[in-house]
Parts: sequence; C-alpha cells; structure tokens
Amino acid sequence: MINPQRGEIWLVNFNPQVGDEMGKARPALVFSVDGMSRLELRIIIPITDWKDAFHHHYTKVQLDPTRQNGLTKPSAADTFQVKSVSLQRFVGIQPIGRLPLADLTDIGIALKLATGIA
Repeated sequence: MINPQRGEIWLVNFNPQVGDEMGKARPALVFSVDGMSRLELRIIIPITDWKDAFHHHYTKVQLDPTRQNGLTKPSAADTFQVKSVSLQRFVGIQPIGRLPLADLTDIGIALKLATGIA
C-alpha cells in the first residue's frame, strides 16, 4: 500500500472529469497533514502547465522544474482545485518529487486566499 506524504508530488488520475474540474492523469501535491485521518484519502492540489496569464491569479503558485520536485516544465499549483482523493487515484508506487518548505508555504498562503481564510 502506498503512503503519500505531505509535500510529495505524485501522478494522480483525475478521471472521470466533471465540468470545469481538472481531468486526466497529472502531477498533484499532497497537502494534507500526515496521519490526520485513518481514511485512505489525501488532500491534494493539482498541478497544471504554467501560463503567463497566471501571474495575476492569486490561486496559482508558479513551480519551476527542479531535480527535487521532478517536474519537467514550468507548472502551477492550482489551489482553487484543491480536493480530497482516494489513494486509488494515485498512479505508481512512489512520488515523482518533493517540494521544499518555501513552496509549501507559498501554496498555503494561496490556499488561504482561495478559501477566504486570510
């Protein structure tokens, strides 16, 4: 059984897509706190291709590819698409990478803004 941890980036299958939800298999950041639930679920933030138009979107955090995060192109963590998903949606047996604490902090701030907490 896989055990995705906070800060890891995994490939996640978002199909079936409904409406404006993200679809297909794509990278996603595990954002839930480790060990908070006994359910086989994780709170994730999908990652999409970066577009210059995102510079003014406070819900999207730019992520440049690094060896540590395993991303292959400029990307964005889309905090407006945050969701809880089953471990059955995770593809593979290990993460593709991990984000540093500074990126997790930026994403947390964007998530607060997207949800009206901040």
